[in-house]
Amino acid sequence: MNSIDLSPLYRNSVGYDRLASLLNSALSGETTLSGYPPYNIEALSENRYAITLAVAGFVHKELDIQVENGVLTVRGHKEAAEERKYLHQGIANRTFERKFNLADYVEVTDANLSDGLLTITLVKEIPEAMKPKTIAINENSQVLGHKAEGIESQTSEAA
Repeated sequence: MNSIDLSPLYRNSVGYDRLASLLNSALSGETTLSGYPPYNIEALSENRYAITLAVAGFVHKELDIQVENGVLTVRGHKEAAEERKYLHQGIANRTFERKFNLADYVEVTDANLSDGLLTITLVKEIPEAMKPKTIAINENSQVLGHKAEGIESQTSEAA
């Protein structure tokens, strides 16, 4: 019996708290996963995340970051350069597109390019109306006694 490797589900999504949503987005997503460029997803705190992509050889104007319908897309497109004769080419110098599914209320707040690493900062901000509320329980027995009296008086009047 074959086991299912779920690791691709976890590395392409940020901020999911529910496995069902993660599975749903993975099943409706792309079927081919490219290994380029390599990246890390890091939890900085409970509601802050960072995605770091290794984009060696790319400059600011060759990178594009967009968020649309809960999907973060990072694209890299190389400008046409002079023809070079390589004896060995180990540094990838190709166009790429990498997509990340974002959970509800996850917003991109910042992007920095430094030393060949593109770091995108994300924050999960749940609206106040959606946050759980604690409801105080009153210990006032008069409220319950009043309702019980009202029921008794209605019963005795009907008889």
